[in-house]
Amino acid sequence: MIAFSLDKVACAYDQRSVLSDISFEVNAGEIVALIGPNGVGKTTLLRTMARLMHPVTGKIYLMGQDLWQPSQREIARKLAYASQSGDESWDATVEQTVALGRAPHRGWFLPLNEQDQEVVNKSLEQVGITELRKRNATRLSGGEKKRVNLARVLAQEASVLLLDEPTAHLDLKYQTEILNLVHRLAHQEGMTVIVSLHDLNQAAMVADRVVLLHKGGINAIGTAAEVMTQERLSAVYGVPILVMKHSSLAVPVILPNVQLVDSAVNGAGNDA
Repeated sequence: MIAFSLDKVACAYDQRSVLSDISFEVNAGEIVALIGPNGVGKTTLLRTMARLMHPVTGKIYLMGQDLWQPSQREIARKLAYASQSGDESWDATVEQTVALGRAPHRGWFLPLNEQDQEVVNKSLEQVGITELRKRNATRLSGGEKKRVNLARVLAQEASVLLLDEPTAHLDLKYQTEILNLVHRLAHQEGMTVIVSLHDLNQAAMVADRVVLLHKGGINAIGTAAEVMTQERLSAVYGVPILVMKHSSLAVPVILPNVQLVDSAVNGAGNDA
């Protein structure tokens, strides 16, 4: 079943063309990673897919239905978006902030029922912030705010998740936990996940397919092994890249193939 599809979509930001002729489909229960250099348009594309920005041209379909046809509340029951910043916090407790994810199901002003509370508790646990539930959401670290934002999105119980850099600003432990969570949500619970990632190794580990964006469009789409070749990545990122096979996982490992130079050795740091 096709959960999400784009047909010749063009995106713009600040009246500047960013992407054009973007077409791909995402199957239900699939993880698709958007990768590409800084400024290529990953966030703009995700925001367009989240109905926060209108496409310049083209069509976007959610479960076969035009994305712009249903009401916002109906869309929010099916589609959830976590921004890159994770700063969507209010002067409320973490638990109250996460409970906002239930609004598409119960409205803004009705109290939580037992089922809602169970969903909130599960969402807090899934991202490892149960112990923060009574903390003020505005007084957390950047990484903690990011996990609160993700928990709020999970509380929506949407079938399609759009995640913009969900591992940014997190330490290695929480990066790994978030990647494991994304894997479980898709492959055990059947959710569809479209995620932007700067870390190519994370994309290779978690994604069923990757979409490589470059120069205003799709450079390549396929499995990590198909897309992440030395020649292609070196050309797109403008730096020599070494791609190796992981010793135990069937995924590529990507490293910059450059020797770091000590400027002092070459005289750049010497006094005149």
